[in-house]
Amino acid sequence: MNQAVIQGVIASSVNRVVVGLGVTGLSCARFLHSQGQAFSIVDTREDPPGLAEIEAEMPEVPVYVGQFPAEILAAADELIVSPGIAPDDQMLAPAIAAGARIMGDVDLFVAEATAPVIGITGSNAKSTVTELLGAMAREAGLDVGVGGNLGTAALDLLAPERKLYVLELSSFQLERASHLNLAVATVLNVSADHLDRHGNMVRYHQAKHRIFQSCHKAVVNRDDPLTVPLLPDAVEVVSWRLGEPELRGFGIRDGQLCFGNDVLMPVAELGIVGRHNQANALAALALGSAAGLPVSAMCAALKAFRGLPHRCELVAVHNEVRYINDSKGTNVGATQAALAGLGGDHDVVLIAGGQGKGADFKALRALVTQHCKRLLVLGEDAPLMADALAGATEIERVESMDEAVALAAQCAVDGDTVLLSPACASFDMFSGFAARGDAFRLAVQALEVEA
Repeated sequence: MNQAVIQGVIASSVNRVVVGLGVTGLSCARFLHSQGQAFSIVDTREDPPGLAEIEAEMPEVPVYVGQFPAEILAAADELIVSPGIAPDDQMLAPAIAAGARIMGDVDLFVAEATAPVIGITGSNAKSTVTELLGAMAREAGLDVGVGGNLGTAALDLLAPERKLYVLELSSFQLERASHLNLAVATVLNVSADHLDRHGNMVRYHQAKHRIFQSCHKAVVNRDDPLTVPLLPDAVEVVSWRLGEPELRGFGIRDGQLCFGNDVLMPVAELGIVGRHNQANALAALALGSAAGLPVSAMCAALKAFRGLPHRCELVAVHNEVRYINDSKGTNVGATQAALAGLGGDHDVVLIAGGQGKGADFKALRALVTQHCKRLLVLGEDAPLMADALAGATEIERVESMDEAVALAAQCAVDGDTVLLSPACASFDMFSGFAARGDAFRLAVQALEVEA
């Protein structure tokens, strides 16, 4: 776009800029366009995802890609910024200095939603709990929109017929969100993650706890003090824990899911397995209860729900060995949960590694020592993981997922589990955690073909 056109845009009524395309940016653009609002789009990539859709659906919207003029942002009154762009990104500095309002897609969503919104965050399990709660709402007969940081972008869920929204929210979305005013909010758990973005645990914890801003009800995990917010007395708090429930909380007693003294259903009837999934079930029950869902519908959903792909997913049983795909285990806390929930004593061959995001792998030592007969490490931070866990079990470096699975199959015996739970991000070797999990599945399938 030539300089004359740029100056025309700046001088016009366009004072709102979507910063970053992709799934979230495209959803923001579609929402603003549907509202008849004027805006422009910028993205530092030459060919960002979503560009073709923008050009086809709204060719009149100004789009700047690659090296765009800094004055486009400096002249904006509002920037709607992709979660992938950090708040301290220097690209935003001119607009911030000029007093522009900085917001994200969640701010747009909560301002527009007319049905109650439940927000779910946490270091681990938020996708499973979000989908499980959505299944409970559907079992109760509600038209529910489920998405946010997983699946469908929040703004694409908006519909007048909705009776409830269930959103997974990331720390990236939450760190710039304001006035969320959620009907129910929760932080499921807190363990080190995304320290390369947030800098330290304090800032990461603060970002997560922004979900509780002006919430009407809060759900807390009594097993994790870092999930418990400071709230006004008027805010109702519902609790859960893996052990004995509080009088007005959810928990487990004698193999039964309970609310206080009331027995709800046997743990054995859950459709998802492992102790970590018992925690997910309790969290979903607490959230559903806070939202007013009937117990019968929630329990029916718990019996039918079989979990999500790439989240402790049973891929195959080959030669009496279970192969479990937990590629979504992208941080240390997730891998700790998987080992604690699925492992016996020294019966796991663990495949881990990738981009560690600044995490301390030493936190895995106790569980690796207890549960793992072998640790196979791959990816960018494999040397760091191997050094941090030296002596905890036998450790071997591998170069590919195929090599990892083949070697795991050689050392696993009847009753063992081969577990892909990387404790790392995947972008050093794959396009995302799903691609990494698919590579694991294909490698396992290849074992069965060769047998």
